[in-house]
Amino acid sequence: MTGTEPSARRVLRPPAEYRLAGSVRPLTFTPYDPCARIVDGALWWATRTPAGPATLTLRPVAGELAAEGYGPGAEWVVERADALAGLRDDLTGFAELAATHPVVARLAREYRGVRMPTTGLVFPQVLRAVYAQKVTGKEAYRAYSATVRHFREPAPGPVPLLLPPEPATIAAAPYWVFHPFGVEQRRAETLRRAAAVADRLERCADSTEATRLLTAVPGIGPWTAAEVVRVAFGDPDAVSVGDYHVPNTVAWALAGEPRADDARMLALLEPFRGHRGRVCVLLETAGIRAPKYGPRAPLRSFARY
Repeated sequence: MTGTEPSARRVLRPPAEYRLAGSVRPLTFTPYDPCARIVDGALWWATRTPAGPATLTLRPVAGELAAEGYGPGAEWVVERADALAGLRDDLTGFAELAATHPVVARLAREYRGVRMPTTGLVFPQVLRAVYAQKVTGKEAYRAYSATVRHFREPAPGPVPLLLPPEPATIAAAPYWVFHPFGVEQRRAETLRRAAAVADRLERCADSTEATRLLTAVPGIGPWTAAEVVRVAFGDPDAVSVGDYHVPNTVAWALAGEPRADDARMLALLEPFRGHRGRVCVLLETAGIRAPKYGPRAPLRSFARY
């Protein structure tokens, strides 16, 4: 941990209905994320930038949002603070689409202050998404947290956070290094392969290019790619095809059907094309779940990659 005073500052002016916690939730991997947390209503987020390590804090102050950066990458994160807060989220056309379905219209009104953030950084999301393949959310977080702590590097700033591991470090580590974290060889090798092309991933111009490159990596499919580009590029149309729960959630919310497959989910989301991922985010934010029938499935257990 270095530097207790910010080296870059900026004041943002979000709309009156803006909700910071709901908007930046995708930047944290549970409230115990070693790289990000919300403290006294303020987000603290540590990352690696092209300019070096940085920590960004976003703090609501009298209707404004104070952005402060620490470390060599402070200017980089502060310049992009509005994107990280979701304030560059483009809602063009969504109101008209939402109005075509009563549930989506209601959620769009109730959660109009929740925006989709854009980090502009791909590999930190790859780390999280690969670890979430075919396991419960709890197992994914444990693996992620253990990895960050194993390769620990303190983040700049006054809050004790850690930086995400360097892609080169992940790529160079043999797969068995990840076994104590609960990561089997398949996911470890997938992560190492993605880390080896991290430079190319970070140079992608948009979510389409990133999805194409991601899905060319063995072990990464449409679910993982969507989980990455939704946050790295703020893609409002990214749908996590192959998820265990999302098709049921979408079918229940939009058609009153308790079970569905990916094809049915995509058919129900088609009227919202351009904002299909946003609809899924709204359903998750609202806590909508399909009814459980039969033996209880593990929370956030997935069958996809």
